[in-house]
Amino acid sequence: MENRQQWGSRAGFILAAAGSAIGLGNIWRFPGVAYENGGGAFFFPYLFALLTAGIPLLVMEFTIGHKYRGSAPLSFSRIHKNLEWIGWWQVLISFVISTYYAVIIAWALSYTVFSFNLKWGEDTEGFLFKNYLHLVDKPGQLGGISFNVFIPLLIVWLVSLGVLYKGVKKGIELANKIFLPTLVVLFLIIVLRAITLDGAVEGLNVFFKPNWDQIMSGKVWIAAYSQIFFSLSIAFAIMVTYSSYLPKNSDITNNAFITGFANSGFELLAGIGVFSALGFLAQQQGVPVDKVVSSGVGLAFVVFPKIISEFPAFNAFFGVLFFLSLALAGLTSLISICETYIAGIQEKFGISRAKSVLFGGGLAALLSLFFASHGGLYLLDVVDYFINNFGVALAGFVEVVVIAWIVRELSNLQQHANSVSDIMLGAWWKICLSVITPLVLGYMMVDNIRTNIKENYEGYATWFVTSFGWIVALAVIVIGILFSFKQWHGSAVGEAGHTERRGG
Repeated sequence: MENRQQWGSRAGFILAAAGSAIGLGNIWRFPGVAYENGGGAFFFPYLFALLTAGIPLLVMEFTIGHKYRGSAPLSFSRIHKNLEWIGWWQVLISFVISTYYAVIIAWALSYTVFSFNLKWGEDTEGFLFKNYLHLVDKPGQLGGISFNVFIPLLIVWLVSLGVLYKGVKKGIELANKIFLPTLVVLFLIIVLRAITLDGAVEGLNVFFKPNWDQIMSGKVWIAAYSQIFFSLSIAFAIMVTYSSYLPKNSDITNNAFITGFANSGFELLAGIGVFSALGFLAQQQGVPVDKVVSSGVGLAFVVFPKIISEFPAFNAFFGVLFFLSLALAGLTSLISICETYIAGIQEKFGISRAKSVLFGGGLAALLSLFFASHGGLYLLDVVDYFINNFGVALAGFVEVVVIAWIVRELSNLQQHANSVSDIMLGAWWKICLSVITPLVLGYMMVDNIRTNIKENYEGYATWFVTSFGWIVALAVIVIGILFSFKQWHGSAVGEAGHTERRGG
C-alpha cells in the first residue's frame, strides 16, 4: 500500500502547477518578448509552440511523475537505473535558481512597503541601484550584505520553508489556494485601472499591432519556443515532482492543457496591463511608447515605480497591488522550485520532511545571501543567464532526447496517460516530442553556445563569466552525476505504486 503524500483535490494540483508556471517571467519577460518579436503576429508562433512543445512536454513530465511516483531523481531511476543523474541535474538547477529567485521576491516585498509613501522619488533608477541595493562599481565585488535586502529575504524564506514544512496538502496546496487567486484578483484590478489610463490605447496598439514581416524570421519562432519552455517550469524537476503526488486515477492530459492555457492566459493579461501602463507613461513624458519599453528588473523596479508615481490618484494603493502581485507570483514559483530538492533529498537519504526542509532549504537560504550583497545584482544576472540557457534548456533537450530516442519510453508513457485521461494522446504527441521539440531545443543550444563563445555575456570580464556562469552550469551536471552514485535509502527504487518496468 502506497503511503505517499497526495494532493487533497484536483483543483489543488492544478493551482499548484499553475502557480509554479505563473511567476515573475510572466509579468516582466513575456510582454517585452512579444513586443520585440512581431507584436500581435508573435501570438501565432507562440500558440504553435504551446501546442507542439509546451503542452506535450507538460504531458510527458506529468506522466513520468504520475507513473513512477517519485521525485525527479527517483522517477528517472525507475525508468532506467542509468538515468537518475538527469533527475539530480534538474533538481540542482532548481536549487541554484531558488538561491537568487528568493532575493528578487525580497526586492518586491521591499517595494511593496516603499509604495506607501513612494519612497523611490523621481530618480527611480538611482534609488534602486544607489539607495536600495548600494550596488558596487565593479562586477565581482561583493561588498557585504545589504541590510535593506536581508530583512525581506528572511521573511521570504520563513514563509516558503514554513509552507514546505507543512507538506503537500496542508502546506503547498493550501498556500496556492490562497496565493494564486489573490494574485489574479490583484492583477485584474491593476489591469482594469491600467486600460482606463490616458495613453493606454497607444500602448496596447504597440503591443498588439502585428508586424507580419517578422513572422517569417527563425529568430521569432525560437523566441516563442523559448518563452513557452522557460515559462511552463519544464525541465526544472517541478512538474515531475508535483504530479507524483496525484491520486492514481487522475486525468493527466486534461490537467496539462488547463495548466498550459492558464499560464498563457496570465501572460496575455500581464501584457495588456504592462503595455497599457507603458502607453500612459509615454504620454506623460511626451515620447513614443517604444522609448519606455523595458523588461526584467528594469521594468519592475525602475519603469513601474515611475508609472506608479505618475498615476492621477491612489498611487500608493496601486503600487502596493503591483509589487504584492510580483511577490505572490514569485512565492508560488519559489515554493515549487524548493519542493524539487526537498522531495529528492527526503527520498534519497530516507530522512523526515522536516530535516529535508532544514538541510535543503537552509542551505539555499544561506547561499542566497551572496545575491543579497552589494554586488549581488551582477552575480544574479550572470548565474540566471547561464543556469537557464545552459542548465534548463540543455537539461530539457537531454531529457526529451533520452526519453524519446534512447530508452524509447514514449509509447509506455502514452499508454499510461491514455489509461487515465479523457483526451487521448495520438501520433501528434510522439512527433512533437521526438522530432519538433528536440530540433528546436537543439538549435537553441547550438545558437546559445556560438553566441557565448564569440563574446562574453553583457561584456562581463572573462573570469567573472567563467566563475559564475560556465562553472555553475557545469557543476550542477557533475554534482548530479555524483549524487546518482549513492545508493537509495532502503528499497526506494522498487516501491513505485505502479511501476511496470525498470531498465536493467
